[in-house]
Amino acid sequence: MASTKIPNRIVLTEDQIPTQWYNIRADMPEDHDPYLHPGTLQPVGPDDLTPIFAEALCMQEGTPERYIDIPGPVLDYFKMYRPSPMVRAYSLEKALDTPARIYYKYEGNNTSGSHKLNTAVAQAYYNKAQGINRMTTETGAGQWGTALAMACAYFDMDLTVFMVKCSFMQKPYRKGVMETYGATVYASPSDLTDSGRAVLNAYPENSGSLGTAISEAVETATSTPNTRYGLGSVLNHVLLHQSIIGLEAKKQLDMVDEYPDYVIGCAGGGSNLGGLIAGYMQDRLTGKGNPYFIAVEPAACPTFTRGRFAYDFCDVGHVTPLAKMFTLGNSFTPASIHAGGLRYHGMSPMLCKLYNDGFLDEARAVYQREVFEAATLFAKHEAILPAPESAHAIRTAIDVALECKERGEAKTIMFGLTGNGTFDIGAYMQYHEGSMDDFAPSDEELEQGFATIPSLPGIQE
Repeated sequence: MASTKIPNRIVLTEDQIPTQWYNIRADMPEDHDPYLHPGTLQPVGPDDLTPIFAEALCMQEGTPERYIDIPGPVLDYFKMYRPSPMVRAYSLEKALDTPARIYYKYEGNNTSGSHKLNTAVAQAYYNKAQGINRMTTETGAGQWGTALAMACAYFDMDLTVFMVKCSFMQKPYRKGVMETYGATVYASPSDLTDSGRAVLNAYPENSGSLGTAISEAVETATSTPNTRYGLGSVLNHVLLHQSIIGLEAKKQLDMVDEYPDYVIGCAGGGSNLGGLIAGYMQDRLTGKGNPYFIAVEPAACPTFTRGRFAYDFCDVGHVTPLAKMFTLGNSFTPASIHAGGLRYHGMSPMLCKLYNDGFLDEARAVYQREVFEAATLFAKHEAILPAPESAHAIRTAIDVALECKERGEAKTIMFGLTGNGTFDIGAYMQYHEGSMDDFAPSDEELEQGFATIPSLPGIQE
């Protein structure tokens, strides 16, 4: 480590923004299992995906290339809010009285309040370049919907958003922001689609899930002329676009002669975690370094920690391809916790492969009250109110720092602060009033979800 005091904020200049995305899959010893067509159960190719996604994104989804050039118009947009800062959490370290050095990569300095804008801009650009004039999507907590609304407004495109109902009710101001950028927002499940109506007919009081909202958005995209769907997490091209986070992070820590012993990120669908680890996972895969990677998820939606590694549908309506991933079952509806962006039944197939093969070292599941305890401590000492999703990583970073204290180890910890909690004041109020509950599904509830994982003779073990 450098002998001089490391600055609180490690900032790159505009001309130091990476001009290429990094594809982790290029350096993996084995690729993840292929997506399967929901009708034929055969591996999907670009032609199967082009009715849903822009053609360039379909090519990126399957590319073996290590680096992909970032288009000029996308870089121009990035320069309005990137590079994002790397911050040394001196005040938090002091409060914890830990010998560990704690850094966080902050992605909340834009109106969407999160890292989601990194892929939203790219996806909107590629759709516009193809001549597409309308997009659809789903959103949980609202960051992704806001990000894509911003990007579609910039490229003069229409957007329809299906927002998970519990988040729609908890965060009405998110809807207002999306509408400010011109998006049309519906609570999901809705009565506008066959997928939504099926869920409402079976469970009229259903609070919604990302799996249901995805079904509605994909159904709308494929039934509306000149329209494509945008996904904010899970898929390879999304993690590719988010690699800019990890590439910047590595440049920043290199500037102060630091190398993380621990890299910690929250995990819902995998976009933040996949982006954050990109530069350091390349080191791990190529033998240049060996940081310890920790994925953090809600105990209410324990995909890595209690899920099954199997082929499953990515949505409730079974209109999307099947992916080999850790899953709680496509019909699983998590409790209505405040970390809406982490309420997904599955996970990125790439990250699942890395986890299953031991390159992603550990997954931890945490309860929402301990998450908000950590978020409150962080806010008091680091002057940022974190989003509930981000606070999962904060919780574990604090725990690891305290473990280092017990062992007397001056380790380096880096975590992803994916976004700010400006629209989550209700959740913070609930925590401070003592009315917030912890949730974790019972084994019986998990079995109900597992029962919807398809039986695929000759494919599913």
